[in-house]
Amino acid sequence: MIENALFTSALVDTAEHHEDIRRAVGRLVGDFGRSYFQDVIRRDAKPVELWNALAQAGYLGAHIPAEYGGGGGGLAELNVIIEETAAQGCPILSLVIGSITAPIITKHGSDELKQRWLPGIANGNLRMSFAITEPDAGTNTHLISTQAKPDGDGWVMNGTKYYTSGVDEADSILVVARSGEADERGRYPLSLFIVAADAPGITATDIPCAVQSAEKQFTVFFDNVKLGPEALIGEPGEGLRQVFAGLNPERVSAAAINNGIARFALEKAATYASERKVWKEPIGAHQGVAHPLAKAYINVQMARLMTYRAAQLTDENSPAAGESANMAKFAAAEASLEALDQSIQTHGGNGFALEYGLADLWFVARLHKTAPVSREMILNFVAQHSLGLPKSY
Repeated sequence: MIENALFTSALVDTAEHHEDIRRAVGRLVGDFGRSYFQDVIRRDAKPVELWNALAQAGYLGAHIPAEYGGGGGGLAELNVIIEETAAQGCPILSLVIGSITAPIITKHGSDELKQRWLPGIANGNLRMSFAITEPDAGTNTHLISTQAKPDGDGWVMNGTKYYTSGVDEADSILVVARSGEADERGRYPLSLFIVAADAPGITATDIPCAVQSAEKQFTVFFDNVKLGPEALIGEPGEGLRQVFAGLNPERVSAAAINNGIARFALEKAATYASERKVWKEPIGAHQGVAHPLAKAYINVQMARLMTYRAAQLTDENSPAAGESANMAKFAAAEASLEALDQSIQTHGGNGFALEYGLADLWFVARLHKTAPVSREMILNFVAQHSLGLPKSY
């Protein structure tokens, strides 16, 4: 078990500290590797062995306070862990979910909720899904229709959530729901609830997806689901403010996955281009191969720097964290797709062979141009908030 001190932000040399984490995670996940992860997906299984190894080493709870069983670090440490896991060919989307739920509970949950959930999330014994997206609301959270109505000292929940990841593995679901009447602008107050995944009235339907991932996506139906008062996180009606404690980390963590995929792809391409000979010289000696890979590498490094900075600003509770997290997610999605595409191209026909582990990463990387927030909404955010342009919607 890695000591909690590994994640302590008070360490003098942060860069060295993060490099220690990177090397340790690389060794651990590298022992499993891309072929292991491909086999898990091929068998329609779960990477249980890898998940348990990450849990035992203390990595799942790196960002959770030490008093609740975590490593006492922050998003900066989790960013390194998620990126390095993906860089070994094992992009685990569930790590992104943990970057949402744990910070929300840490910042806004009661001590009872923290004691109930954070130690289990940290040691891997408890899994929590996150449900915010709805079929008819899309990016506009103000339009969500899932509703929690007061019922005695508790609540009754009804509604539908869409693209909720990992419900089949979850012990509970953190749900964003309406909890009152609309204001003069037609916006409903929102509240956050932790709902048992097997509560009466909950059903889930698998959404078949092209994404090659161990995590399945679900439409989740809530039909008169009864909740006790302990299900509420924080204050009723404050959910929109509270949820951003998890949404900014989610964007950083999504960027980390794409940065890791990009590193994996470029490493494979560089090795192949150095060894593959068509005539006399390795193909990497030709600028037509070398320059596109070099350009992709530069863009990936820029995206990684933006992601590191976004994680740092988030840990510092900086007002600039939202802008930085959005831009990091945008940059990482674009850069990873360029890197992956160029790696596939470098491999020629072999780029499409599952043996090389590249083509089946495509939709995982492509996912983050759309989720957790679309590139268009990021551009809207930057145009309005960073450049001061008129709102376009």
